[in-house]
Amino acid sequence: MVQQLRVTLQDHTYERLGDYAKEHGQKITQTAAELIARGLPVEQPVNEAGTDFDFIDLFAGIGGMRIAYSQAGGRCVYSNEWNKFSQQTYAANFGEIPDGDITKVDENSIPDHDILVAGFPCQPFSIAGVSKKLSLGRATGFEDKTQGTLFFDVCRIIKAKRPSAFMLENVKNLCSHDRGRTFRVIQESLEELDYEIFFKVCDGQDFTPQHRERILIVGFDRRRFGNAINFEFNYPVPEKKPVLGDILQSNVPDSYTLSDNLWTYLQKYAEKHRAAGNGFGFGMPDPNGVTRTLSARYYKDGSEILISRGPGRNPRRLTPRECARLQGFPDSFKIPVSDTQAYRQFGNSVVVPLMSAVAKLVADKLRELRRTVGETASSVPGLPVGK
Repeated sequence: MVQQLRVTLQDHTYERLGDYAKEHGQKITQTAAELIARGLPVEQPVNEAGTDFDFIDLFAGIGGMRIAYSQAGGRCVYSNEWNKFSQQTYAANFGEIPDGDITKVDENSIPDHDILVAGFPCQPFSIAGVSKKLSLGRATGFEDKTQGTLFFDVCRIIKAKRPSAFMLENVKNLCSHDRGRTFRVIQESLEELDYEIFFKVCDGQDFTPQHRERILIVGFDRRRFGNAINFEFNYPVPEKKPVLGDILQSNVPDSYTLSDNLWTYLQKYAEKHRAAGNGFGFGMPDPNGVTRTLSARYYKDGSEILISRGPGRNPRRLTPRECARLQGFPDSFKIPVSDTQAYRQFGNSVVVPLMSAVAKLVADKLRELRRTVGETASSVPGLPVGK
């Protein structure tokens, strides 16, 4: 819900606000709202008091990774997210507006940190320059391989700030993207930066009632900790797996029910593909089971996850709050945007409890490695030995 507020400003204040808005390509009302939100004390969904390591949150979305690493004992010292609606949700929940366009951020201006966290987009890499260098027998670095992609920005920040560890998240298909070449370039680039790399495809359905596979890439700094680093994704999972019925709301408004026209269209579309031997069509999961993967396109028709309303009634979409629950966000998490934007945001987010489980493993491993090499808080900013 959006509320309107009438404010009276002195002329010089209004002019300064207008200049700031113009400089940032915004409407003056949007700028005013963001500046007000930035200055408000906000109740955090997780407690960052008593933290023992610092992390940064890149391609932050609405802050799922921030919750995970805060729960693991970390303090977020920098966040970056370009989408203005995601920035709005992030600000409502964490009390800060993330930095914008990462391609324009000076990597040296980013605060020192112990762990870099990023859910970077998957993009193809250009091969022309790399192929020419290889034909001449010359080595290539990540600058040559990844320039022009957003992964390049992750690499240049790692190179400049040398965090002790990082965790990157992406879709499962990253492994096969561009016939495997994209993932190969990512591995090579991170290893050239002198990090020991570990990766695994993890499924969120151990923690929430959603089949959602994502690849997680974890790295530790060889220059600090040597080459004999071992890491396993052996996180514990709940004995009782949650089911769809656990996250559904009662008394959902009729506005979430599909119209007759849309429901007829989805049924005909599904029948057409069944006749052709394809598996495409809407999904209506059992309340005692799990759903398909929630996607950013859910706002269009909700077809991948429909909830039955009983015989003779059209099914309904999930509500934004149910989408939040499906991703493991607490009910205290604020949703200040429209339903359309909320569906996009949760569809692009992470399964928070899964990320929290892995974040704890990463933080614990970092503590162990620092004790092993005798690293102290005075030698490298961040995690104190013995924590």
